Amino acid sequence: MENPPPLTVGVPRESFPGERRVALVPASASPLMKLGLQMLVERGAGTEAGFSDNAYSAAGAQLVDTRQDVFARADVLAQVRSCGANPTAGRKDLELLRTGQIVVATCEPLAEPQWMREAARTGAVCFALELVPRITRAQSMDVLSSMATIAGYKAVLLAAGTLPRMFPMLMTAAGTVTPARVFVVGAGVAGLQAIATAKRLGAVVRAYDIRPAVREQVESVGGRFVELPLETGQAEAAGGYARAMDEDFYRRQREMMGKVVAESDVVITTAAVPGKKAPLLVTREMISGMAAGSVVVDLAAERGGNCEPTQPGETVKVDGVMVLGPANLPAEVPYHASEMFSRNMVSFLKNLVRGGRPALDADDEIIRETMITRGGEVVHERVRDLLGERAQAAALPGGQTPLRASDAES
Repeated sequence: MENPPPLTVGVPRESFPGERRVALVPASASPLMKLGLQMLVERGAGTEAGFSDNAYSAAGAQLVDTRQDVFARADVLAQVRSCGANPTAGRKDLELLRTGQIVVATCEPLAEPQWMREAARTGAVCFALELVPRITRAQSMDVLSSMATIAGYKAVLLAAGTLPRMFPMLMTAAGTVTPARVFVVGAGVAGLQAIATAKRLGAVVRAYDIRPAVREQVESVGGRFVELPLETGQAEAAGGYARAMDEDFYRRQREMMGKVVAESDVVITTAAVPGKKAPLLVTREMISGMAAGSVVVDLAAERGGNCEPTQPGETVKVDGVMVLGPANLPAEVPYHASEMFSRNMVSFLKNLVRGGRPALDADDEIIRETMITRGGEVVHERVRDLLGERAQAAALPGGQTPLRASDAES
């Protein structure tokens, strides 16, 4: 019996507006070949990230001319953004998918679950990388942490470039320049990187997080942890993520943080809860209390924002304070963002492919937690639950037809 042809991993050019990353870089070709996989790349897919077509060819990847070629020939599609993470241009991709084809990408399944229902109808098997469980074995696959590292770093550079003063303390012949005061709200991966970067630039850095366990981490990267007398025992969910708290908690938190915000030259907010709107942490009134020329960088802008005036992708001026709502910061550092994303992707494929063929093993926690669609259905429990909630919420008075229960489960 002849051996089956090697699996082909296809890399199309990203079609989301402003997305400059690529899912696999040329250096990924070698480890994929060791898995028995062939790499197929759309011409120009890595150009904006700094990876030429020649570099892919030299690494052993095969180049094709069109997106349609990639989708038609690939057994596995490796993308940065698919489904709900690319809601406009991504709709055309659904028309190109086929039964049994595997998609590995960020998909926004918790925020945009209806997209996963549409993807399921193509018969494709979709894996959402942002749902990789935070377990030791999966650390090398954690795209959220990789991209948050870049976002935290870039946020500080944006603030430094906008602030009308320097970050470090300087002793000069013209006198002493006092250091900038930076306050980071949220000490996850992005927040810790922001603290470390601001500290390296010479700022005095304070930080706050509702999870008391992160105090030691904040101090380890050079920040001072701000204590707020709030009950935070239930603030951390399984997997190390922040848990959504009630509005009364956030109201009291805002009241207590007001003084710290007013004393700061730069405030960087990073608080996000997976699949939910970002909590409102900094009000317009708090920002108005900052000195003119101060800067706020809201890294949760794409999730609704932690700051009341935030507009995604825009800069808003509030009583002389600049409020930045950057969108997709990792795409602003596309070379290293692509390298890190690519390493995560290769690690995921190493776990997915056994003996040169896909192993869709539901007993594997990583496979189970990231596989959203299979066999024409949405198979991920959390996403199925969300679809059921959306279907129920869509039931309208006046005789209008709601979504059918069967639609919510397929």
